[in-house]
Amino acid sequence: QVQVVESGGGLVQPGGSLRLSCEVRGDITSTIIMAWYRQAPGIQRELIAELHQNGHISYGGTVEGRFTISGDTTRKSMNLDMKNLETWDTGVYSCNVHLIRKGARSRTTYWGQGTQVTVAS
Repeated sequence: QVQVVESGGGLVQPGGSLRLSCEVRGDITSTIIMAWYRQAPGIQRELIAELHQNGHISYGGTVEGRFTISGDTTRKSMNLDMKNLETWDTGVYSCNVHLIRKGARSRTTYWGQGTQVTVAS
């Protein structure tokens, strides 16, 4: 079975840093897009950053310059390095992955359960 699992969330003070990780588990051939989204109370879910299989990276306008997305050569894991965190960065961060399952002829989209990030003093 395929699972997308996030980790690294927690409580951090304003101005602090945090690293989130996303891992794809299961029998897959490749990932196409790996992305981080954030859901804050009363706010539409926001694309934070995405990493394409060709190496292309894009960031949401609210985080560019503070957050960095990266992957590894396996194309099955991804990190989000966050710095200079502000209280309004608080929310549930979820990993979204477009991938090809082993033996499949088309791609499938998977969501992780999300990891809570709370920025507060």
